[in-house]
Amino acid sequence: MTNPLFFARQSPGVNDSLRDLLEQHARGEISLDEALGQIRLLSCRALGDMAKLDTQRANRIGVPEAILAEGKDKDDLAEIALAHLEEAGSVIITRVSPEQLQVLKETKLPPGSVLDHNPRARTVVLRAGKKKQGRGKVGILAAGTADIPVAEEAKVVAQEMGCQVVSEYDVGVAGIHRLFPCLEKMIDVDAMVVAAGREGTLPAVVAGILDAPVIGLPVSTGYGVGGNGIAALMSMLQSCSVLTVVNIDAGFVAGAYAAKISMLRADH
Repeated sequence: MTNPLFFARQSPGVNDSLRDLLEQHARGEISLDEALGQIRLLSCRALGDMAKLDTQRANRIGVPEAILAEGKDKDDLAEIALAHLEEAGSVIITRVSPEQLQVLKETKLPPGSVLDHNPRARTVVLRAGKKKQGRGKVGILAAGTADIPVAEEAKVVAQEMGCQVVSEYDVGVAGIHRLFPCLEKMIDVDAMVVAAGREGTLPAVVAGILDAPVIGLPVSTGYGVGGNGIAALMSMLQSCSVLTVVNIDAGFVAGAYAAKISMLRADH
């Protein structure tokens, strides 16, 4: 049977209460069922009947908690975000509207906490203290200027996970000579996110040049047949270069996946 302390040691940020609980089980002071019951309580905080917060996500899988703001009432969003901040020390909020942003700015945060707004990415990060400093280096490219907001969302996430990020924008294949000087700056990255709309060619080109893993990020630009990111997604899925593809406009997923790869490569 795997020693439950193994999981705690893999996550240096795990809180003291969870570590103490696992140590009690390892010493035989509580049963496995008792430990599992307590862990469930530690990992979930109910916010009335509105939300159930996954407070141990970053410690469990290495990806910080994120709240998709789209579709949420602005006051509910502020309440959920504040609760996440208090429990986990930080939270990323994506697709924030101007009205939601105003309420978040008016929300009283715990002492020492900061609100970091990226207007291009439409993200807000609430953080207790300084930004996490980790390991790994992520490169991010955007084919056109219309692809920048989604690329910036990926950048925010990778940086929040502690990675150094190098980004270059407007380097699509319509003027491919623009790409090569940018790739020279990214020769040592551990992972790449390449955002592209319309025909979505750029990720396959980059994956055929660099040895770093490439995550293709299709963007909902373009029009007519195959518009709204459909052609870009299909093109990336059909790539003869080796790359991973996320969903249309999934900047958070692309940034988080690149950061996880980057940190693993940096450790070896």
